[in-house]
Amino acid sequence: MRVVQINIAYNRGSTGIIVRHIENMLKTRGDDPFVVYNGYHNYNLGNDYPIGNKWVYRIHAHCFTKWFDQEGFGSYMATKGLCHWLDKVNPDVLHLHNIHGSYINIAVLFQYIKRHNIPVVMTLHDCWTMTGHCYHFDSIGCVRWKTQCYDCPLHRKYPVSIGPDNSRCNYLKKEALFTSIERMHIVSVSHFIDNAVAHSYLSKFPHSVIHNGVDLRVFKPSETDLRKELRIPEDKIILLGVSSGWSDAKGLAEMIWLSQDQRFKVILIGVQDRLTTILPSGILAIRRTDNQAQLAEYYSMADVFVNPSYNDSFPTVNIESLACGTPVVTYKTGGSPEAVDENTGVVVDRGDKIALKEAIVSMSSRDKYEISKHCLQRARDLFDQNKCYEAYLDKYQRLFD
Repeated sequence: MRVVQINIAYNRGSTGIIVRHIENMLKTRGDDPFVVYNGYHNYNLGNDYPIGNKWVYRIHAHCFTKWFDQEGFGSYMATKGLCHWLDKVNPDVLHLHNIHGSYINIAVLFQYIKRHNIPVVMTLHDCWTMTGHCYHFDSIGCVRWKTQCYDCPLHRKYPVSIGPDNSRCNYLKKEALFTSIERMHIVSVSHFIDNAVAHSYLSKFPHSVIHNGVDLRVFKPSETDLRKELRIPEDKIILLGVSSGWSDAKGLAEMIWLSQDQRFKVILIGVQDRLTTILPSGILAIRRTDNQAQLAEYYSMADVFVNPSYNDSFPTVNIESLACGTPVVTYKTGGSPEAVDENTGVVVDRGDKIALKEAIVSMSSRDKYEISKHCLQRARDLFDQNKCYEAYLDKYQRLFD
């Protein structure tokens, strides 16, 4: 079976790593996997197709998206080139991941899919496919996407636009394009997103949930001397936060506030250069790391993993922490609470910093061995990537048959 995955990235970030793992599973099974990604990064893979290049991306991002609020409608000729390549590959199934990010023209792509009647699996890692602009509406409780977007309150947020609000037009175009094809299965990475699908124009398609998984050979409890190397006193409760880019939307203000409590030592991973000089001295700021084994050491060292994000679908960092035996305290945001149960973490109302701190203190006072045991068991039962992504292969086969 020839399966083509399309995503903004390959082997980078949570979605890129998912693409790589599914590709490896397909190879192991004897299938023919192909990967399509943003040509801004050319990975020089064997069976790959980079869409466009840096200039195509910049025109799409800075002209179509930034000035005219038309994310997903640039890269016309680059996507035409993709269609010519697809003619040669003749895929049995297309698996679409993140199709936003200023690299692909969704009109050209879906017209091609309709014309050739190609079966599609579309994984929703966020909510962009259901809206006229935003990729997360949960933080402001917006429900316009259920009927028809207009006057978008998140117009200046990702995908950032400084031009006129085009959310109504985008919504109508996306609805027409996405519902024009016949053979598509929608996969949501959380029950939160799946529930949104059931109330959107995508509800005409069969839909189900496949949670993200992690590599349990990498993310596991690690013996580490990090506490000693970092000179963190034994009486400090280590709070870890991990993000691909820290901002108030990811809970940066909360982490700064928590660092003022003398009982805690806050470690942030994924801190941008511009933040390193302005963060309080009580925070240990670490730039992004692609070394997963090293990341597992930080998870293992931490007493509590804290995720006070205001926007999230199903954060992989939560389950990476569980796989390393560390409990999670999170805001009730999107699909973030789905990672934990009463034995492995605490969920508090979004924005309630006092409850967040109380939950951290409560988790850190519990028996560490017992908590770790429950965390590891939950990761093995629900978030082993081999089990999670095997479900995709089953869906490919069902659509192909």
